Amino acid sequence: MGMILMVIVHAARVQDRDGAKLVFEQVRSSFLRLKLVWADRGYAGKLVDWVESVCGWVLEIVKRSDEAKGFEVLPRRWVVERTLAWLGRYRRLSKDYEELPRSSETMVYLAMIHLMVRRLEPVASSP
Repeated sequence: MGMILMVIVHAARVQDRDGAKLVFEQVRSSFLRLKLVWADRGYAGKLVDWVESVCGWVLEIVKRSDEAKGFEVLPRRWVVERTLAWLGRYRRLSKDYEELPRSSETMVYLAMIHLMVRRLEPVASSP
């Protein structure tokens, strides 16, 4: 569905793979039924083995076909891109307005809460 389970905002100097470990360590105790995580090529390498040994999950890297030319929709990858587009529609998330990382994390959670509540709301029928 593309809903965010956990957010950690860190300094730009932290590599994505290292930041992912911070997220996985937090998620591990909260989402016990989690078994499979999809990620793009930026998370390939040692992180795949680390996730399996520390968390007991499968980290599956979604790869683009070698024969593909130009744009290609990748399975599951579009869910991430769509979610990021949803977040970009919120003014406080469109730019880096927040001074503290915790404030940025909170704004992401508020945006996700808003999106989830809108999906619970019954669609108004036209008269």
